[in-house]
Amino acid sequence: MSNDCLFCKIIRREIPAKIAFEDDQVLGFYDIQPSAPVHILFVPKKHLDSVMQATVEEPVVSLLSDRAVKTAEKLGLQPTGFRLLINYGPHAGQTVHHLHLHLLGGAQLSHL
Repeated sequence: MSNDCLFCKIIRREIPAKIAFEDDQVLGFYDIQPSAPVHILFVPKKHLDSVMQATVEEPVVSLLSDRAVKTAEKLGLQPTGFRLLINYGPHAGQTVHHLHLHLLGGAQLSHL
């Protein structure tokens, strides 16, 4: 984990967050500036700067999406749908340099 990374500090419980999911590899917590009624960020507990560090040997994206889908089902989002999103770089809106997957749902979402 990175000492100065915002999400690493949340994982270490140095910064409070509303936890939606946790296991030994992934933490899911509610975004403090939600873009939808349900907006949960799923992060690997092992620090990776971005999706560019995900590889066949480091299958973290499938791990994050699995946890997000299970959480979406638990929250009842499956019948109407939800969105999974990973941003990479400043043009895509990545503001925290710790790989994270957004789970968005709970309302009609705008088209991209």
